[in-house]
Amino acid sequence: MPQLFFFGAVGLAAYLGYRAFVREAERVTSRAKRARKEAATGSMGTLVKDPETGEYRVARD
Repeated sequence: MPQLFFFGAVGLAAYLGYRAFVREAERVTSRAKRARKEAATGSMGTLVKDPETGEYRVARD
């Protein structure tokens, strides 16, 4: 019975680690894609509209 709890905990930790890895990989990929797009167009940053104030600001990572 203790083996079941051990392997369950190991499986849960592996799943959570995998999800964190995928989330980080998607974040890095989107940052790289945005950087390539900015380099191709020669822009100095990506503007994002603030929904509360309606003003544009440079996107932050």
